[in-house]
Parts: sequence; C-alpha cells; structure tokens
Amino acid sequence: MRRRQKLLCLDTQAELIDDGVILENPQAKRPALLRAIFGKKRLDIKDDLPGVYKYSDWLPIARTLKADGAPVTYPSRKLGRYLGLRNLYITFNGYWPEIGATMKTGTFKECEAYSVCARFPKGAGTLVVASAGNTARAFMKVASENDIPMAIVVPEKNVDSLWSLEPLNPCVKIVAAGGESDYYDAIRLSNAICGIDGFVNEGGAKNVARRDGMGTTVLSAATTIGEIPDYYFQAVGSGTGAIAAYEANLRLNQSGQFKPKKMRLFVSQNLPFAPMAKAWAKKSRTLDPMDDGEALSEIDTMVAKVLSNRQPPYGITGGLYDALTGSDGDVIAVENQQALEAQQLFLEKEGRDICPEAGVALASLMLKLKDGALRRGDVIMLNITGGGMEALARENTLYRAAPSLVVPREDIGAETMKEKIKSLF
Repeated sequence: MRRRQKLLCLDTQAELIDDGVILENPQAKRPALLRAIFGKKRLDIKDDLPGVYKYSDWLPIARTLKADGAPVTYPSRKLGRYLGLRNLYITFNGYWPEIGATMKTGTFKECEAYSVCARFPKGAGTLVVASAGNTARAFMKVASENDIPMAIVVPEKNVDSLWSLEPLNPCVKIVAAGGESDYYDAIRLSNAICGIDGFVNEGGAKNVARRDGMGTTVLSAATTIGEIPDYYFQAVGSGTGAIAAYEANLRLNQSGQFKPKKMRLFVSQNLPFAPMAKAWAKKSRTLDPMDDGEALSEIDTMVAKVLSNRQPPYGITGGLYDALTGSDGDVIAVENQQALEAQQLFLEKEGRDICPEAGVALASLMLKLKDGALRRGDVIMLNITGGGMEALARENTLYRAAPSLVVPREDIGAETMKEKIKSLF
C-alpha cells in the first residue's frame, strides 16, 4: 500500500502528497526540487529487507522489489596508510562479494534504480529513463527483474556500456540517440518520448526517489562509522549524488542518533569537460554557455565519459550550488592522467578495480591532501561509485543490449519518431 508520503517544495515550502510520479510543484515561482518528508525521524535499519530496502524508513517507496546489492562501507587500511589518513572510510558500490558488495551492474546507480522503481505505481505507464550508460545498466536490471515497462534512452555511442547478467526482459526497450549524440541529446529524446500518451518521465534529479536512493551511501557510512563523516568525496556528472548526500546529512542531523555535523561536500569533475567546476570557481549559480561542437569535443577526450551532463541540476533551488553552499563544499577539476593513476593506486592498495569516475574522486582527494585542506585525523568518506567490473566479466556471461530503435539527432521530436516509439510497446 502506498504511503501518504509528503514532499516539501524547496521554493514555496508547500507540502504536497506524493503520487509516485510527481517531479515538481506546479505552483512554484521558480524551478525547485522537491524533498521527501519522512514520518520517522530516526533511522532503523531493517536487515530482514533486501538490498537498499533495509533503509526503507528513509526511502519514498510504495513497495519493495526483488533486490540484492547495497553500499558497503569499510575502513581503509592500506590506502589510508599510504595517504597518511587515520580515518579514511571507503563506501564501495559495485561487485566485491568478499566484502559483501553484490551490485551486479558494478555501479551505485542500482541504489537509485531500486528506489525509483519501488516508488513508481504499478500500471502507471512506461517509465522513461535517460542515461549516459551506468544508470541505464542499473535500470535495465531492476526493470527486467521486476517486470516494469521501461524505455531507456542513451547516446548510440555509449551502447557498448549496456550489458546485463541475464537476457533483457521484453518489457524493457533501448532507444538510442544516433550518430554523435551525447547525453544532452539523450535527454532531449527522452523528453520527446514523454510527450507520448502512456509514457512517464522518470525525472532524473527531480525524482525524490532517485536522490534518496543514492543517499543510502551516506546512511551506510554514518551507521558503519558511528558518526557523520567530516568530508564526502565523489565525482559528479549531474551532481545528483552529492545533492542526495547533503539531504542525507540534514536528516541524520535531525535524527538525534548522531552528533550533528556539517559534512563538507568535495565533488569532482573530469577535465576538460567541467562546467560545474568552472562555475563554482566563480561562485556563480549559472553555468557558462557551451556550443555543441565545444561540448562534444571535450567529452570525447574524457576518461570518465559518464560525467558528461550538459544540463545538470546545478543552479536550481535545492540543487548542487545550494548543497555546496550549505556544506561549505568545493568542486575539484581532475585531469585524465590523475584519474588513471588514482585507479591504479586503488587497485594496488585495496585490491579491486574501480571505474574511471571513481578514479576521479580519489584523485580529487589526493589533490585536497596536497593542498593541505585535510588533516590526518579527519573522518573522510570516499564514495567509490563503481567497481569490480573485471570480476563481473570474468565470473559471468555478459549479455549485450542492442537498441530496439536508433533515432537520428535531426529526427528527435518528429512525429514519425513518436509512431516508431509507440510501435515498440
């Protein structure tokens, strides 16, 4: 049975009733996020529930689904010792069964997929999800396992990142934005699809379930460490995970279970594509304009291409700018070589492969150490947002997902495109 969940509009402060699909307050005077209000101030972990649903007290969900993986936090010994940090905690999101990490897509996007799909009402239509790759894999898995109709929209050049451990359920279709399209084009295509009757926009950062699902990384850290971290490190493309971390920090402060603390958000982007790092350096709420050619050229040279969102929820009320301001945070720009070296360092010291974006996060931590911004005894949470891909590929048969439809950039929004989409379902 659906909870009578309340949502707070961060513009008007009005409280709305959650119907499972609402993404914004139509009465708001300016773009603003909604934030879930939970009846329970204290977090009681339910170890009898699967995966991230053990944090269901603070998830805006109507039901639980078939699930497995959840974030795993552990104290780093070798890497922490190498960096000279006594209290470095790694929150690992990926595949590493030896420490209890069993995310079968190798990415923390599973946290949001399980939460979003459990919020989405049965029979509400076909959920439309835009992705640069990692999010698509996670939503493919959750929707396939739980028979949830879904259209997953990705850039055609990112299709190689779409794989699963089981054949794709026919209720899930892949639609690709063709040619040189990037994530921005995938979002445009997904918005066009949402204009078709029966298709429902998942919403990205505007979906409270997506953010609260990702916020379970901080819940894992705080409940494992026994206190709220002093610093939070994560690489960002949209910044949604960092917004989620900030909101989780606010709830933990209000719970009475931990000494209240302002957890500083240190987020990172991969140069040369770093629009939020450039805006934050000027303390500007507005991103600099960027033409298609410039953006595509920069994205092509990144090692962490999933960090390439051209329309991030940065300046929106309740977005990343506000989270950084509220947490006294910072945005760090990381070069490709620094990210690659950090990936190798993690493998050498911790014994597990990590994704390029996680390498960006570790590199940013090392840059902050070099700058003298951190002390030896600080409690630091390093959010490793993806890892264990080598073991996943070695131990399993990977099923590659092919697009059911490729839409050329010039046809996005065309009536002929819409007819082809409808014929898929």
